Amino acid sequence: MKHSRFISALFILSVTSSSRAGLYYSGEVYAELPSQWRGFLLDQRTLRNIGVKPVGGRVANPARKRYEETAAKIEKISRERKLTADEAADLGALYVRLGEPGKAVEILRAAQREHPNHFRLVANLGTAWQLQGDLEQAAVYLEQAVRLAPGKWQKAEEYHLKLVRLRSRSLTPAPLPPGDRVEGLDDLFGVRFVDDEGKYHPGRLAAAERKKLSADAVEIVQQLALWLPADDRLLWQLAELANAHGDVKTAAAIMDGCVTEFAMSHAELRRHRQLTRAAAEELAKNKMPVDKAKAAHEEHAGSVRMRSSRPLVTKLDATALPSIRDDAVNALPWSVLAETALDRKFQPTFASYLRELDGKQISLNGFMQPLGQELETGAFLLIEYPVGCWYCEMPEITGIVLVELPDGKTATYTRGLVQVLGKLKLNSSDPENFLYSISKAQVKNLE
Repeated sequence: MKHSRFISALFILSVTSSSRAGLYYSGEVYAELPSQWRGFLLDQRTLRNIGVKPVGGRVANPARKRYEETAAKIEKISRERKLTADEAADLGALYVRLGEPGKAVEILRAAQREHPNHFRLVANLGTAWQLQGDLEQAAVYLEQAVRLAPGKWQKAEEYHLKLVRLRSRSLTPAPLPPGDRVEGLDDLFGVRFVDDEGKYHPGRLAAAERKKLSADAVEIVQQLALWLPADDRLLWQLAELANAHGDVKTAAAIMDGCVTEFAMSHAELRRHRQLTRAAAEELAKNKMPVDKAKAAHEEHAGSVRMRSSRPLVTKLDATALPSIRDDAVNALPWSVLAETALDRKFQPTFASYLRELDGKQISLNGFMQPLGQELETGAFLLIEYPVGCWYCEMPEITGIVLVELPDGKTATYTRGLVQVLGKLKLNSSDPENFLYSISKAQVKNLE
């Protein structure tokens, strides 16, 4: 079964240099930003949860446990010999992530005295001071970070410094309880998020305001939110940017998180949340035909280009994968598919574990992406997480699986998580078809 007309769209990829700044830890490798919203929010939440200390005898989440173990290893090295500048920068970053900025400041200050021009030490120290609550000291070191930053990282450092200066000017005399917080949106870009009539409107931004908005605003704020994952106002900023670029559903979802998870109570945020939620619900009621969806996409596609499926690059740990069995259904992690590499001619190299699964029964959880307009379909695409605008947020070809049901069978399209069981087939020779397919599939709703 050929699907070349869908394949052709998958190779329209834009590649630019990635940029990182703010908090540097060698164990965190970032993909090109901006990332698709769903993937970004998943990884940003993971980073935020690293800073959550377990209470009541609970076990730390796996990500936090890894960071604690790595910090302990570097601490052990420090008792045996003096740490290098890079090691000290890593240790400081780890403690920042673990929610211990005071300890990070202590380590980074000592190392920075010996290595005053070490960029990672200076940048991490500025971030640690910020999270410690001393914005004056944070600005001092972030100013140095701007001067020391390599060219491609300098702009991000400048915006981090701008954020700290804005926050310093707007400090209240004393911290307020979470429910009483009234801090407004940071004026990072000098933009009013209104339409041409000066009113807030879901999915619209005045032409004059759009001209002011930096073309890489989403990339910049995603970076800031990854360095500072517990910062609620940065999430609000991202929601406004999503809305400005026409993604009302994402804007509404992020604003929901600002209110429900962070207890933000700013009147402007709550009003914008009500408006975007109402607009998102209206969109859900009126399913848009494919041709109109394309037209809607064209209205905002040029304003933001997502360059990766998610920001954190993870490497497959083959030792943690279960043994493959011929007489049972084998669970297939998406991380195994992500290991597939494509050369310049788009010829794939599959991970050895994936090659062993070729022709075997597998199960894979994900979200349906229809190939056409029909709600009842005998074939569809399976992706790791849902997307808003397919044309903007289409996953890489290595993250798309073609699912084909038995002849005469159909599945009903759903937006919820599904589990697919069937026979896996790898494609290494036909460039007009998908890399992976699951045949004679069974589909089970998980939500």
